[in-house]
Amino acid sequence: MVFTLPSSKASERVQIWRKLQRFGSMPFRNAGYMLPNTPENLERFEWLATAIRGHQGGASVLKIQSVDDPSETGLQDQFRQLREADYTALIKELQKLKPLVKGTSSQISRLKRRYEEIVAIDFFGSPLRKKAEGALSQAEHPKAKIEATEVKRVSKAEYQRRTWITRPRPGIDRVSSAWLILRFIDPKAKFIFDADAQAHPKAVSFDMFQGTGFGHEEDCCTFEVLCLSFGITDKKVLLIGQAIHDADLEDAKFGRVEGEIINQILKGWAKQAVPDDELLRRGTDLVEGLYNSIA
Repeated sequence: MVFTLPSSKASERVQIWRKLQRFGSMPFRNAGYMLPNTPENLERFEWLATAIRGHQGGASVLKIQSVDDPSETGLQDQFRQLREADYTALIKELQKLKPLVKGTSSQISRLKRRYEEIVAIDFFGSPLRKKAEGALSQAEHPKAKIEATEVKRVSKAEYQRRTWITRPRPGIDRVSSAWLILRFIDPKAKFIFDADAQAHPKAVSFDMFQGTGFGHEEDCCTFEVLCLSFGITDKKVLLIGQAIHDADLEDAKFGRVEGEIINQILKGWAKQAVPDDELLRRGTDLVEGLYNSIA
C-alpha cells in the first residue's frame, strides 16, 4: 500500500502508522508498506486505504507480481527480522516475572495475549518464536502442575462406539469434553443427559457428581482429566484445556479468557431453552472453531 496524507493530518498519520505496525506490515524502501498477499491482509489494507481517503489523503493498494531485489527469500527474512524485536522484548518481560508474586497471573495473561498478537503477524516463522513459547511455558509452570496430578491411563480402544452420559444443561467443561471425545477419542460416540448415572450402567459418565467415569481430579477439570487419561498431547488441545480450566474452575490459573467467552454464549443459549443435544452440538462447533483458530 502506498499513501499520502496532508501535512496538517499529523495525528491521523500516527494512527495510520500504528495500524500498519499492528498489522505486521513492512516498509518497502520509501515506496510504501508490504504484507503477504492473503485475503485477511488485503482486507486490512483496503479498509486502511478507505480511512486515509477519508482524511483527505490518497492511497492505493497494489498486488505485486514479483520483486527482483531483494529476492522472495530476502523479503521473508526481512519480515522475520521485524518480529525478532517483538519476541526479544517479550522474552525479556517473561524472564523478569517472579513466580508466586501477587499480580503475576495477570501479567502472564497480558504477555500471553501479546505473544498471540506477535504470532498472528509472524508470517514466515521467526526462529525466536519457539524461544518465546518456551519462556511463556516456563512462566506458567503448567507441566509441573500437571505432573502433580496422578491420573490412570486408559486405552482408547476400550472406549469406541460407546454411549457417554453427563448432566443436563451442559456447560463449558462438558461441552468441550464432548468435543474432545468426538475429535480425539471416539468419533462414533453418542451422548445422553441424566443426573443419575446409575440409571445407565453401560454408559461412560463424565463430569458427573457421582459415578466412576471421568470427572474433576485434584486441580484438573474433566477436560484436563480426559487429556491425561487418554494421553492426548496435541499442543492446541492443551491450550484449549487451559482456557476450559480457567472458565470452569474460575481460578485464573492460566490467565486465558477464551473459555469464559464460550461459556457465556452457552449460558445465553440455555436461557433460550435450547435443548441439551442442540446445546452440545453448538458448543462443540464453537470449540472446533477455537481449535482451528490457534496458530
